[in-house]
Amino acid sequence: MHATAVSDVERAPRERLRELQLERLRGLVTRLLDAVALTRERLHAAGVRSGDDVRSLEDLRRLPFSMKSDLREHYPFGLLAVPREELVRVHASSGTGGKATVVGYTRRDLDTWTGVMARSLTTAGVRPGMLVHNANGYGLFTGGLGFHQGAEQLGATVVPVSGGFTDRQVTLLHDLRAQVLFATPSYALHIGHALADHGLGPDDLSLEVGVFGGEPWTPAMGAAIERALGLAAVNMYGLSEIIGPGVAVQCLEVREGSHVNEDHFLAEVIDPETGEPLPDGAEGELVFSTLTKEALPLLRYRTGDIASLDPAPCACGRTLARIGAIRGRRDEMLIVRGVNLYPSEVEHTLLHVDGAAPHYQLVVERPDALDELTVRCEPIEAGVDREALRARIAHALRERTGIGIAVELLAPGEVPRSEGKAVRVVDRRPR
Repeated sequence: MHATAVSDVERAPRERLRELQLERLRGLVTRLLDAVALTRERLHAAGVRSGDDVRSLEDLRRLPFSMKSDLREHYPFGLLAVPREELVRVHASSGTGGKATVVGYTRRDLDTWTGVMARSLTTAGVRPGMLVHNANGYGLFTGGLGFHQGAEQLGATVVPVSGGFTDRQVTLLHDLRAQVLFATPSYALHIGHALADHGLGPDDLSLEVGVFGGEPWTPAMGAAIERALGLAAVNMYGLSEIIGPGVAVQCLEVREGSHVNEDHFLAEVIDPETGEPLPDGAEGELVFSTLTKEALPLLRYRTGDIASLDPAPCACGRTLARIGAIRGRRDEMLIVRGVNLYPSEVEHTLLHVDGAAPHYQLVVERPDALDELTVRCEPIEAGVDREALRARIAHALRERTGIGIAVELLAPGEVPRSEGKAVRVVDRRPR
């Protein structure tokens, strides 16, 4: 495994990074005070009238949060800090949790995004001249164009396949000999299964690295993708509201946490109930301030993602803080008989049960006073002892969670597949 190039900002001392962040945070506060009425009101209520009122990064805790609901309530362009005519592109979130959030970019925003993506892909092991197969969806989803423009800037050759037509994905991966795959992890695994259906295996491809994002995924899922496609699976983290992919990425050498591009994104972890900052290493809700965005600058944006933050230097030589594995989204956490449960825990369990496929959905219902949860999953292949496998899965889930969970075992291929973000939770509770 080759060492990836490390830029000066990625190896800067923590003190220098914090000085740069403070300088840019003051500029962010100034822009918001000048241009965004909602945030101006909140800053004034917090006693902040000027960027100079932010004297240290510790002052962050007295600054107001922004939330996804702000974007939805001011849909589509109510939180822009520039005239709408200065936008050169518009993207939007998937809208899986409700109305999509619209995000605008100025020319400088696109340049910034392209730069952080090129840096991030370099960190992930993509090298100039590599052929990259981009199976992320193009269009409003930020994945397709975000990965595309970053790869082109660093000097890679991009095959803009987009999602869908999975048989064609297999043909192109085989014929064009791509060395890198971009996709959501669930779709990458779907491609791996299609490869096997064609009678092919990892040795029939030339893949070296896969860079995956768009949804949380467990190390067990990554191992399954690596076995299916014969590559090193690397995580890319991002949110459309912050910039898209490129907020943080794993380094190919170590792959222990995702390095935040801290010169552009100021990260915090807070207690999701109280909003109070948590110490390094503690698990809580990730919060980001966009330090360099023009069109849609956001102060202390609550992502809903549950993870930890580690500022310790990495063995790869980077000093950028690292996000731990995303445990799940706060709004996806289920409470079943008093036990908190994230979909990722089910994924982790299934991938450790021999004969179980990693495709699943959680169906939540409320027939009486309490919520009931059913895991819909499937065997890897037909012809297995279905009742024995169902019992093994139910036992493994009880061992991991401490509660009994109903298991519905479908036929192979019956759990819905996705070309983008997988729909993991089907909520049938009355509204």
